[in-house]
Amino acid sequence: MADILLKGSSLRLVFNNGVDDNGKPVFKTKTFNNIRLEATPEEMLKVAQAIDSLSQKDLFNVERNDSSDVKA
Repeated sequence: MADILLKGSSLRLVFNNGVDDNGKPVFKTKTFNNIRLEATPEEMLKVAQAIDSLSQKDLFNVERNDSSDVKA
């Protein structure tokens, strides 16, 4: 049976950066690496909201990206 070992996590904030010449939305991202593996969704949202309060751009989305090893 295979096991999954969580080895890293990052927090990615997506900000609305206006529109392009064709009227399509443009987004800008900021990624924070080395997030605690046991961080809860509530903790990550609080951090994202705190960072958003310092930004001039509107926060569009908050993403958590995990990386894992699969071992046999």
